[in-house]
Amino acid sequence: MRSRFIITLLGLLVLLGCRQDMHDQDKYEAFERNEFFDDRRASRPPLPGTIARGHLEDDLALYRGEADGKLVAVNPLPVNRALLERGRERYDIFCSPCHDRVGSGQGMIVQRGFKAPRSFHDERMHQVGDGYIFQAITNGFGVMPNYAAQIPAHDRWAIVGYIRALQLSQAASVADLTALDLEGLRASEKLE
Repeated sequence: MRSRFIITLLGLLVLLGCRQDMHDQDKYEAFERNEFFDDRRASRPPLPGTIARGHLEDDLALYRGEADGKLVAVNPLPVNRALLERGRERYDIFCSPCHDRVGSGQGMIVQRGFKAPRSFHDERMHQVGDGYIFQAITNGFGVMPNYAAQIPAHDRWAIVGYIRALQLSQAASVADLTALDLEGLRASEKLE
């Protein structure tokens, strides 16, 4: 009998702790009307010049592909093996469906009937600066969507570096090879 009383008492105490007040707080929800402000909005716009934490993008060459109001000619990141490997990985994910794996513009999307993008191996694409390609990835170009939200700036520059490597690979001649490369090429020909 006594244990039932204690259990009932504990049950009542628990129920008293569950109050609707926590659900019905005095607060304004997003986009709710508020008569206090002249514009009647409860959600206040950020102050001019406010920068979100982690988004101080003060290096225009790195984050916008431009310097002194002009597109940068050369990738601002050091082009090394790690950058090119990252660029290849990101290129294969985001670019190859349209541009294909070698950059000729005959990707799977094109094979399904969509308009073919420009080949990276056209003479014009060899002449444009790295900032041009970076901004095309960032802002989109023609029917290509912008990828600024999906691909961070460092990865966009890695893709630019990889595109330049693709261009070099397709335009290389035997005269461009080192003695070690020639030796490896001859050895691979003997194996076939």
